[in-house]
Order: sequence, then structure tokens, then C-alpha cells
Amino acid sequence: MKSFRLSLLLLTACTVVLTLKAEDGSRLWLQPYPQGLEYISRVNYEDGRSIADRELRCFHPGTEVQLIIDSAVQHDEGYIIRGDTIRARTERGLLYGAYAMLRGEQGASQPFFSRRILNHWDNLDGSVERGYAGRSIFWPTFDPQHIRAYARANASIGINGTVLNNVNASPQVLSCKRLEQVKLVADILRPYGIQVYLSVNFASPMGLGGLKTADPLNPKVRRWWKRKVREVYQLIPDFGGFLVKANSEGQPGPGDYGRSHADGANMLADALRPYGGIVMWRSFVYGANHKGEDRVKQAVSEFQPCDGLFRENVILQSKNGPLDFQPREPYAPIFDVVRRTPQMVELQITQEYLGQSRHLVYLAPMWEEFFTFVAPERLKAIAGVANIGSDTNWCGHPFSQANWYAFGRLAWNPTLTSEAIAREWLVATFDARLSEGKDAHKSWGNALLDVMLRSREACVDYMMPLGLHHIFKFDHHYGPEPDGFIPTYPLEWCPVYYHKADKDGIGFDRTHTGSNAVSQYREPYCTLYDNPATCPENLLLWFHHLPWNYRMASGRTLWEEMQRHYDHGVDEVKDFCRVWEGCRPYVDDERWRAVDERLRHQLDNACEWRDVCLGYFGSLQEAESN
Repeated sequence: MKSFRLSLLLLTACTVVLTLKAEDGSRLWLQPYPQGLEYISRVNYEDGRSIADRELRCFHPGTEVQLIIDSAVQHDEGYIIRGDTIRARTERGLLYGAYAMLRGEQGASQPFFSRRILNHWDNLDGSVERGYAGRSIFWPTFDPQHIRAYARANASIGINGTVLNNVNASPQVLSCKRLEQVKLVADILRPYGIQVYLSVNFASPMGLGGLKTADPLNPKVRRWWKRKVREVYQLIPDFGGFLVKANSEGQPGPGDYGRSHADGANMLADALRPYGGIVMWRSFVYGANHKGEDRVKQAVSEFQPCDGLFRENVILQSKNGPLDFQPREPYAPIFDVVRRTPQMVELQITQEYLGQSRHLVYLAPMWEEFFTFVAPERLKAIAGVANIGSDTNWCGHPFSQANWYAFGRLAWNPTLTSEAIAREWLVATFDARLSEGKDAHKSWGNALLDVMLRSREACVDYMMPLGLHHIFKFDHHYGPEPDGFIPTYPLEWCPVYYHKADKDGIGFDRTHTGSNAVSQYREPYCTLYDNPATCPENLLLWFHHLPWNYRMASGRTLWEEMQRHYDHGVDEVKDFCRVWEGCRPYVDDERWRAVDERLRHQLDNACEWRDVCLGYFGSLQEAESN
């Protein structure tokens, strides 16, 4: 690590000479090429080896690195680094090895997940659903240099796939005009080892093909999909496959025709199978066939009957929790009950429910927590909903870049710790000086690392502690609205549905005497979650409706403990502001000001969350006291 820090210091000094642009966050965790992005667009087509050689010649200090194709390396994407030699089975392995060497790695490494995919929720008009960093970089047009920079960033952390459009897909993405555009993007991404995927609208045969039905068992519909898939592969021979959101939140699907999810997924899988393509079928469904059932149970209710009926090239894609990317929720029990269908986890990199691009919230601890409940060995692949847009710094908040980086590193190696990844990112993104100091415990670098590691828990505390969930303002999911209720909305969209607070207490009863959501979990969690005395307190109100004077492990009442958590969350953000102030000598002015402004805004938001939630819940608690 010391030699890596030294090389970063040397590179930082060189960068001052090589670039005239201020440090605006556009380079991410990478060093800028000499002469900017134009440097990487001089060759019309490159392979992984040539890119690896270029990276090392630009940025690796010392002797020339030898790149050797070696069939003895076991994995197609793996590599072995010994001194100044990188051995790999393929050019892609050499590329990954080059970036690993620049991180200071030595030894052998190979990816844990074979498919490590970003999901972009980009619309064809250029808007981005749940995007907080500007417009789409893909639609309606794109800048080739920007896409190359995107490809380079992804390759540097081992991401090998990208879904270019929103899961709420328009049929037009499969039009001839749009497919030609997808081909151009795929041609740029290919040398960096990245496959292209598309989200598809299940009713595309109707919206694009002029058919009167999208019934997956209809022969005309099946023929349409086969023709369309053949057209795609003629343009993009290494196309990865389709991502599908069906019969969820108004999207069309096989349920519209009385067919199962397996019927719909298998139709697409049959069309893709001759070309090696896959179907990623999302389990995020609710309100379609199980109205009135606890929303967090519906994915299991919908997909357990289909388990074992899907084709081999179908992967069931499920969010890490059973609800919807909350600051904290238990792991999704679908990973327990679905055993005969390949599964992949969907993580959200963009912070839809965690302050969006305005709050500093490092998400690796959340994902690390997930993997303590769902072993990576149970999963076939991993996806992350991207936080990337056209903003100069790609992600809106300079520290939101860390979540993109952390996703890639955990997708490659899910045993990496949040701390190791955060330290790696800080050194690469800011300055090696952030990790130095005579007294490491007092250095600002370690203080900033500590902020990152505390930030997710702080967010939980000032938003929804003790298992509270989904009490955000409607639609945009930014800010608190615990009293939210709109009669014309589905009840499961309303915050009051999730906390069920009244004068008698607070929380959602999911025990065996309530909705019985606990029954979907394997032991020991089913029993642990069912009993308030053994349920982890950070999930207590997720599974239990308890009186305000319920006695917590601390000896405080539930109401007192809730107040303590909200106050602690605010105090944490105050401390983050203090630490960042101390980082000023170590960080360039532009990024320092950008983070400082956002931290102060985050503090205002944290105070709002605390005051609104305690004010509302306090009024109910006082009613009980009276």
C-alpha cells in the first residue's frame, strides 16, 4: 500500500502539469489521460490488451509491465500479478489485471460473480427515473468520448455488463433506429469487456409489432420475439439479453392473459437461447394478484409456485430487501424459498431513499450486511441500479461516486470489507495524504474514512430508526411525510400503511398473529423475528406493533429510544460537517465547497426528519399518555 500511495503522489504531481481543468470530480477514481478524453479516441477499435498497455504506460511507475496471455490461468476474467508481470487467460483478464496493478495488488484474483451488471433507469427522451445527476448519457443521443470514459471507469472496477434503459421500458427501444444506436454504444463498450443488455416492454409485439396481443403462448407473439431477437444479434453479436419488469406498477406482463411469470420469461428465454442470451426477470411485483396481502410477502407468493419452471437461461432478479431499497430492511425471504431457479440480487446504487445525491451516505455497509444473510454462493449474478448521469462529476454528489466504485469491487469480491473499499476509494479519488499522518487515529484521512463508515447508520437514525420504513413524501421519496395518506392512492403507497402508529403504539405486526411475513424466513430468523424479545432492535418496528412504553434493552421506553436515535442521527451529521471542515487543507477547493454545501444541506434535512417525525409520532404518544 505504501508504494501505491507513493505512486499516487507522483501521479498527482504530474496531473497538475498535464491538465488545465480544475478538479471537478469528472475523473472519478482514475487519473486523467494526457490531452484529455481525446487521447482515448484516436484508435477506432481497441482490444483489452492494448487498453491495458496504454493504462500501464501512462500511470504505472518504474519498469515496463509484461502482459502475457497464459492458458494456465483458470478463469477467463482472472489474472495473476507477480512483480511487473501480469498473466491472464484472455485480453479481458489482462485489462482487469492492469487496473488491479495500479491499485497496488499482487497475486491471483478472479471475479466471484460472472455477471456484474449496472441497471440504468434511463428513458429514451433523456430523463432518468430515480436519477439525481443530470440527463442520460445514452439517450436520445450520446457522446462517444463520454461513453469511452464510462467504459473505462466500469472496467477499472470489473463491471462487465450494462442495461441501457429503464425497467419501465418503452417498446421503441427495440425499433430499428434505437437498435442502431445501441449497436454504436456496444461497439465502444466491447473492448472494455462490457456487454450490453436492454430492458424490454412485455407488450412490445403490440406497441411495436402491430399485434393485437402479447400473450406468451400465442404463436404469432412467439414468432415476433424470435424475429426481433435475431435482428438484435445480427447487429450486436455479443448482446447479453433482456431485463424485464412485468405485471408490476402498471407494467404489462403475462398475468394480463392469465399466464404465469414462467410462461412469460420462458418465451423470451427460448428466443434468446440460441445466441447465448439471458432473461433477468424481476421479482419486484405487488398489487397485481395478491391485493390486500402485506406488500413485503407478495414476491414470495407470486414466485414460489413458479420455482423450477423457468428455463435455464432465466435468472430471477430480486431487490436486497422485500420492500423497496429502504435505508434498512431485512433481507428478502425470496432468497430463502426459491431454490430451483437461479437468482441474482439487485442493489440500488442511486440513493432514491437515502437522501439522493444531496446526502453523504456510503452504501457498502448495507450491502456487506446483506451478504451476512444471503451467501454470495446462492446467487448467480449481481446488479446495481446506477447513479450515473450527465453531470460533470457523474453522480451528483462527489461521495456518491464511492457507491458506484463499491458496487464494482463487491461484485468482483463480496468478501471485501466496507472499510477496505472506502480506504481504497479515498486514496484514489482525493489524495494519498488523506491516509497519512504521524498519528493515524488523528489523521483527517482516517476521520473521513470513519465518516463514510458511519454515514449509513446515521441516515437510518435521522430518517427511520428501529425498523420504521417507507415514511417518505409521495412520488419523489425525498423528505419525511409520516402522516401521508391519499385516499385515491393504493394503500401500499401511503406512509401510514407502514408504521400504523396510533395512541396505542407503533409498528407493523408481521408476526404469526399479524401478517405472518415471518413465516417466509428460514430458521433461526423466523423464530427470532417473531418474538419482540429476540428480534434485533434495528428491525423491531418492521416486524412488531408495540406500545409506546415498551421497554427496550437499554431500559428506556420505545418512545425514549426513538427520540435518542433521531437526535443521534442529527448529531452525527453535525460531526460530519466538523470533520469535513478539517479536511479543507487536503482537498481541492472545488470539491471541498461542493461537499461542504451538500453536508450543510444534509444537516438541515436531518433536522427536518427528526422534527417532523418526532412531532407527528409525539402527538400520538401524548394522546396515549393522556
